[in-house]
Amino acid sequence: MTAMSTYTTGAAAHDSAFVRACRRQPVPHTPVWFMRQAGRSLPEYREIRANVAMLDSCRRPELVTEITLQPVRRHGVDAAILFSDIVVPVAAAGVDLDIVPGTGPVVAEPVRTAADVERIQPIGRDDVPYVDEAVRLLVAELGDTPLIGFAGAPFTLASYLVEGGPSRTHAKTKAMMHGDPELWHALCGRLADVTLEFLRVQVAAGVSAVQLFDSWAGALSEADYRRFVMPHSARVLAGLVDAGVPRIHFGVGTGELLAAMGEAGADVVGVDWRTPLDVATRRIGPDKAVQGNLDPTLLFAPWPVVEAEVRRILAEGRAAPGHVFNLGHGVLPETDPEVLTRVVALVHEVSARPAERG
Repeated sequence: MTAMSTYTTGAAAHDSAFVRACRRQPVPHTPVWFMRQAGRSLPEYREIRANVAMLDSCRRPELVTEITLQPVRRHGVDAAILFSDIVVPVAAAGVDLDIVPGTGPVVAEPVRTAADVERIQPIGRDDVPYVDEAVRLLVAELGDTPLIGFAGAPFTLASYLVEGGPSRTHAKTKAMMHGDPELWHALCGRLADVTLEFLRVQVAAGVSAVQLFDSWAGALSEADYRRFVMPHSARVLAGLVDAGVPRIHFGVGTGELLAAMGEAGADVVGVDWRTPLDVATRRIGPDKAVQGNLDPTLLFAPWPVVEAEVRRILAEGRAAPGHVFNLGHGVLPETDPEVLTRVVALVHEVSARPAERG
């Protein structure tokens, strides 16, 4: 591929329907992609991941490229999202962890002291060369289809590090937040540095947008979110102001946090299925696009139910200045891929705008 064609391809991806919706600009149709679209719901994914550990698969650029491309080929989605995991940069920063099948990230020595925080090292491109290479390979392969880079937000990463793994209650996390706020802010500050640099590596390599996943932020009250979490997420998002790509901020169970999450500085706020998009837009404000928000479990319902829900969400999304259709969380492993393909086609059909006449 020549230098000129590389530039032209990148320019087209950066002016795609997905990026335009994120920027609250006119679009030919509502763009759609799915969280976890490259994952266990696809038989081709299960085949290629057989006998390859999760962290290992994230460190193989050719494998990352193939997995990331699979849902674009199959579903015709408007954006690809880099196949990776939110703990990849934390592992690169020196934290001893593993992604255990059926459990999730498990940390060998949970963070308890300032010395534990100090062991989390800064990272740069040389610490995650496989991510840089995978993004560059993907940008070349995807052509006009934009690639979304992503990272875990400081709170969600900190929760894994403090709890030692996934938690339903986040009891140890909240105990540190309130009981030793100085240690908590030191930990989140260190993780914000790691997260920001991880996203900058992806932007430099050519992603068209980034998403900051704060998966567990919904476990917090708005007051706690504003005091203990928002400053660190805001620092990550502010560090990308000049990156030239839209910034998406997403969490689960965050209906009461939507206004604060919007204030944290993203261009797009992800909304889970619990809050209608027109209501979410009123909470977030008129200067942000929204992303969401079909309940992933409804993909198991009869097609007329799925169709009615898609139409409802598209109608509610028109209240926002920009709308990216997505699920309210990730694709469940048991989902029929054919249903996802039909949803993409339906979104495109129902939301198609008449071509403007010159």
